[in-house]
Amino acid sequence: MSNKANTKEKFIETASRLFEAKGYNATGLNEILNESGAPKGSLYYHFPKGKEELALESVNLAGQKIRNNIINNLSTIKNPVEAIMNNIEEMAVIIDKEQRTRDLSISLIALETYMSSEVLRKACEDIFYSIEEVYVKKLIEFGINRERAEELGIVIFAMVEGGITLSLTKKNGDSLRSIARQIPLLIKI
Repeated sequence: MSNKANTKEKFIETASRLFEAKGYNATGLNEILNESGAPKGSLYYHFPKGKEELALESVNLAGQKIRNNIINNLSTIKNPVEAIMNNIEEMAVIIDKEQRTRDLSISLIALETYMSSEVLRKACEDIFYSIEEVYVKKLIEFGINRERAEELGIVIFAMVEGGITLSLTKKNGDSLRSIARQIPLLIKI
């Protein structure tokens, strides 16, 4: 991989980590530059539109990782109820161990930018839909019709996002575990 590609990836990874931890508005370009160790001129070379463009790539990367993690977790168990419960438990364990949202949620940046950046709002919306669709596909595979699966996908995703926020605030994964225990009541198969 070329140095230019490595530098660009460094910026994206660093920005993604900082945006997830501190939010979009609290993260400055100088902080991203300092933490990435890359030269200032290369930031504008790779991201001529500045912070918003870098945030867009960072959000897309985080969204892809989150989606892939969910796909991987759901693929380990055939039964959708058990698979979804297991996926939620995996998130709870991450929060128990690490007290972080890394590769769990983009909600902070979504909430922070939905009124100030249409580009970032739309990117977050697309990621949210793609994550909902992961749950939908798992439910359809098990024989739930698309309309019901789409409804359940939205509800499950909304519960999980809320559970992540509660678990982080309470500094343990117990809120997510409470949600996981409700999945069998929600999904009647």
